[in-house]
Amino acid sequence: MKKYEYKIIDTRDVESAGLFKGRKREDVEAYLNSLGTKGWELVNVDFRELEGGLEFAGVMKKEV
Repeated sequence: MKKYEYKIIDTRDVESAGLFKGRKREDVEAYLNSLGTKGWELVNVDFRELEGGLEFAGVMKKEV
């Protein structure tokens, strides 16, 4: 039987492009790609664009 570890992520986990500028797509993509190289898979995500910035919350999983 496979076993999984889960991780809740959100906008606060991504480094911003600058103070009060919000997160850009490139920032979020870089963060998710860095987790992917560590074996994490994004299984659920909710994105919202606010004033040119991107807000999100999601669930990642990886096999243990």
